[in-house]
Amino acid sequence: MHPFRKAVEERDEAAVQAMLADDVVFTSPVSYQPYVGKPITAAILRGVLRVFEDFHYIREIADPNGCDHAFVFEARVSGAAGKKVTGCDFLHFNADGLIDDFMVMVRPLSGATALAEAMGAQFDRIRQEASELASN
Repeated sequence: MHPFRKAVEERDEAAVQAMLADDVVFTSPVSYQPYVGKPITAAILRGVLRVFEDFHYIREIADPNGCDHAFVFEARVSGAAGKKVTGCDFLHFNADGLIDDFMVMVRPLSGATALAEAMGAQFDRIRQEASELASN
């Protein structure tokens, strides 16, 4: 099992954060603009762990050189009548073995909409956490 998958499935926020490059670019399935930097990306991922229930990966796909990985997942969006989503985390690892590109896709549209609403409801908290991480 890939260390990223293990950290996420164990909800080990510190381990996930440690795998992020300082200049990581996070592309959300529900936001037009990507987010740049470790603090905001780590805070968004914490938020995702709060809004997803029964999160689990069902497949890992990796390129032969080990820099690109795709992790297919299933989860339910909390507070959205258990709206089930299927998605994929597309990760690129830099030469230091850290994630420098993190893109997420989610389906169906109704699930992505529920995710956008759930994440939007806590984005003030996410920004606050990112600010605290940036000042440490």
